[in-house]
This record gives sequence, C-alpha cells and structure tokens, in this order.
Amino acid sequence: MSGPLSHIRVLDLSRILAGPWASQTLGDLGAEIIKIERPQVGDDTRQWGPPYIKDEDGNDTRDAAYYMSANRNKRSVAIDMAAPDGQALIRDLVAHCDVVIENFKVGGLKKYGLDYDSLKKIKPDLVYCSITGFGQTGPYANRAGYDFLIQGMGGLMSVTGQPGNGPEAGPVKVGVALSDVMTGLYAVIGVQAALAHRDRTGEGQHVDLALLDVQVATLANQAMNYLASGNAPGLMGNAHPNIVPYQAFATSDGHMILAVGNDNQFAKFCKVAGMPELAEDERFTTNASRVKYRDELVPILRERIVKDELDWWISQLETAHVPCGPINTIDRVFADPQVQARDMKVELDHPVAGKVPSVGSPLKFSNSPVEYRNAPPVLAADTKDVLESVLSLSEDEITKLTERGIVQQ
Repeated sequence: MSGPLSHIRVLDLSRILAGPWASQTLGDLGAEIIKIERPQVGDDTRQWGPPYIKDEDGNDTRDAAYYMSANRNKRSVAIDMAAPDGQALIRDLVAHCDVVIENFKVGGLKKYGLDYDSLKKIKPDLVYCSITGFGQTGPYANRAGYDFLIQGMGGLMSVTGQPGNGPEAGPVKVGVALSDVMTGLYAVIGVQAALAHRDRTGEGQHVDLALLDVQVATLANQAMNYLASGNAPGLMGNAHPNIVPYQAFATSDGHMILAVGNDNQFAKFCKVAGMPELAEDERFTTNASRVKYRDELVPILRERIVKDELDWWISQLETAHVPCGPINTIDRVFADPQVQARDMKVELDHPVAGKVPSVGSPLKFSNSPVEYRNAPPVLAADTKDVLESVLSLSEDEITKLTERGIVQQ
C-alpha cells in the first residue's frame, strides 16, 4: 500500500452507513481497515436488498448492493463481541491499531470494555471516533438516530420540498442518506486532525460526532440566513433563497437547471432567450432586485423556456457561458462522458462475483493516488489472516476459537 494513509491501521466497529463511509474513505487513502463483523450475520446492510450482487452464474449472492457501496478496501474479521473471549480479541487488536471507529449507542460498548476510557488504557495514543445520532452529551444523547429522522429534526427537510398546499407540496427528504454520508466525511476530517495532533503531541483523543450536529452545521447559508435575519427559511422547491434565476425550469421536452450566478450571466441568458430588454428592466438588473421581484420574473422565464427543447437550451447557453445542465437520471449520469473521463465507475475483482462495479473516489492526487485494492469483502474473508498476522495466533488457536463460535473463518 502506498496511499497517504498507508501507515495507519483502523479497527472499524461500525456498521450501516456513516461509520463504514468514513472507514471506506480512509481505506481509499491507503489505511488498512479491519472491519469487525458479527459471525454468520455481518454488517446489517449485507441483507439490505434487493438488489444483491450477482455471482458469475447470474444468481444473487448474500451481499446487497447497499453493503457494496460503503465497504471496499477493507478486511472482514468475524468476532463475537458479546463473548468475553471475543472482547479480549478485539482489545488485543486495538493495541495494534491507530484508530477505532464505532457507531454504537452512547455507552453501548462500555459493558464490553470497548469504550474509549477502557481502550485508552491499552493504547494511550488511540484515536477513537464515536458516531451517534445526537452525540455523547445533551438531553437526546441516549436516543437512537436515523438519517431520515435527522434530516427532519436538523432542518434540512424544512427547506427541501415544494411550497404551497397542493398534493405535491410539503417537505421531502433527500434521496440518499445525506446526513449519514456527510457525517462519515466529517469523521474522516476529525480522525485525520486527531492523528495530526497525535503525531505532534503523542496524545490520542475521543472524536465525538453526532448526525444532528453535522446536519445543523451543513445547513450552511440557510442557517446563516436565519441567524442574520431572524426569519426561518421555508420550502422553495428547486429555487435558491439568495440567487435568481437559480432553479429548474421545464423545457418543451424535459427539465433544465439554470444557475445564473451574476448579473453578467443574466444579461447573456436574456440575449440567448431573445429578451435582452429583460436585463435592462430595473426590477431585474441586479441579483438583489431579482430576488426581490422573484415572483414577477420567474413566470416570465417559465413561459419563454418551455417553448424550446432541452438540447437547444443547453447548446445555446453553454456557448454563451451561462451555467446550465440537464437533470440526469442515474443511468445517464454514468453514461456521461465527463463522469466516465473522471473514472467515477470502477470494476473490482470479487471472489464470488468475478467483477463488481464500484463508484470511484472523487479524490484525485498527483503523487499518491487512491488505490482500489479490493472489493467489499465477503463475511469473515480475512479472519484467519488478521489473527495470524496481527495477533500472531497459531492455526490451532484459531481453529479452537472457531469451534467455540468466538470467530468465523
């Protein structure tokens, strides 16, 4: 391994999405990821199908596509965490690791002796990252947190959806578990910062991440709009609260995103649309005035844009350097020449499926590129190898642990 984090070993006690997303990203950067899973069952998302990946004969395997989305570049070790001997094995592994990532309920690992306070006695410079719904403190700390719930509680759904009282109106969740994904990314940032602190001081620490905190933080300009004005933003459909026109419009044969970012771009759009006088109207000359007179401008634009085809608009506006684009379905995303040129789909070798697709990493390095070392592992694929190479257990010792159900290999 030659990635920028190839000197780091991570013990991944997490499952579902936020934690695995973090460890997968660290693995993409070269870290060795030892994923601890329940014998015979594994990560919950292995069963979250259909769809499941297919074997080489076209039959469903035991692993769902959901699991495959967040678990490449890892080694699967199946240990019974509920058994004292299993807990002892995990503690032994911690002594050989730099980082632990877990997403159990607050206090859930203390009874196993796998909480931060217990493990830092074994390894004082350990970086221990806990991911929960609401954090280690506060009145909600003991509640379970789920992405859909967090999107609602954290305000995202209050600004995502259609305004009005019609049948299509109301709040809508984002179509991917965005709170989970963003928390996973913040976990990567937190872990790397804690490792940098450790390298300078020799001190480990506990990184406490909450889905709710991340969702509030990533409200970004919408949060500041409220804090600055005292007015809570509401549902605006595909429109932008601070820029006009910056939304989706229907063309004669599809939908287009028009993302006018400044007054010069608006004037260029108006010229393409055959309405140069619109850019000279005092209601619309500046973005601030367009925001003020949004309800007057947008119907004019809708009436004009729907008269021509999507491809015509995209061609004309791109030539004029006005930001725009189609609303692609996901099949069209992966057929897009730009997406293909950026290697955003990769094929990985898999012991059962032969080859499996994977979404490429967006991180592009000039000197230490992301490495796709292995597909998401089948359950317990690496138990024997890790116990031998990291803990120096003998084959006989591993066999006895297997016979007792402490590990699966």
